[in-house]
Amino acid sequence: MSTYISIATYNESENIAHLLTSIFASCPEANAIVVDDDSPDGTGRIVDEMAASDPRIVPVHRPRKSGYASAHKQAIRMAVDLGAGAIVTMDADFSHDPTVIPALISALDDADIAIGSRYVRGGGTRDWPWHRRVLSAGANAFTRLLLGITAHDCTSGFRAYRADLIRKLNLDAFTTEGYAFLEESLFECRRLKARIAEVPIIFTDRQLGKSKLSRGVVLEAVWNLARLALRRLRRR
Repeated sequence: MSTYISIATYNESENIAHLLTSIFASCPEANAIVVDDDSPDGTGRIVDEMAASDPRIVPVHRPRKSGYASAHKQAIRMAVDLGAGAIVTMDADFSHDPTVIPALISALDDADIAIGSRYVRGGGTRDWPWHRRVLSAGANAFTRLLLGITAHDCTSGFRAYRADLIRKLNLDAFTTEGYAFLEESLFECRRLKARIAEVPIIFTDRQLGKSKLSRGVVLEAVWNLARLALRRLRRR
């Protein structure tokens, strides 16, 4: 099926060219929508230069830093409008291995959403400190418990969605701005009784550039989890 890759960028000049090259090496028939929030390091300019000679690259420039969630929502909508059969979301820092993209797409043969999972057999993390392992494991355990989601890795941003599922989701109703978008989108997929598959991945911390994970991002995720749990109770 026609595949579009959604990538949100802010100050990823050290990674973006190599990432796009790696994506097309693994999935040459894919297209990539890169949403850049006016990166001061020139990320958007690099994407424009590559797009000038490669029609598979679709640059989107936003005038200010507007958030992870809105960037992916914009790219996902564009992909559906452009005729995508599948949409893959991934990070720009090589924490998500582009060589796994074909496996995620293949998993959609029997699923509506395929998650690149650190917490199934064959998956894992590399070079994480103990406190980050505890934080991630705890976030996933609470998400499964409070939201009734059976997936092992609810916080992974490396995913493939069938376009048919995206058309059923009301993206405009999503209220999160940061990485909490991941739990909210999975919660709504569960409400639609979407079939979920998990593909093992090894998550690697970025080697170049600066992490976007902050205390504010963590607090938003905690607040969002409580809000979604309340919504689940009200629907019963």
